[in-house]
Amino acid sequence: MNVLKINHLAALVCIVILHALGFLWYGMLFNVQWMSMVGLDIATMQANAPGGEVWVLNLVSIVAPVYVLAWLFTRLNVSSGMSGAGIAFLITFCFHHLATMNSNMFAKAPFGLAWITAGYMVVGLTISGFILGAWTKKAP
Repeated sequence: MNVLKINHLAALVCIVILHALGFLWYGMLFNVQWMSMVGLDIATMQANAPGGEVWVLNLVSIVAPVYVLAWLFTRLNVSSGMSGAGIAFLITFCFHHLATMNSNMFAKAPFGLAWITAGYMVVGLTISGFILGAWTKKAP
């Protein structure tokens, strides 16, 4: 039986892709809608640039789920891109997206905000699930 182990290079590629997707998602694709829903504008954003702690937390919030997926895939013996993407989608949609929608509903946040903020992680981790599932590494 082939025992899978975490492919750290695949995880690193996923982390880079998630950062790039974040810049695209919140920069070009949904920046106007997102800023409107959270009550920000370009001038406020530029005047109050985020500090280093924001970027550290951003890195942790991307690294942690990628490595949890990678670890889980070794336990579930996921060895194809499609099964990895499917499992990642189900996990992220059920545990992240639906929880975000529920929280936003009670906070009276705009309904579309959950689709933007949680949608980023659903798309990003589904892509990561595909990469981690397809690019497996076997234990010696």
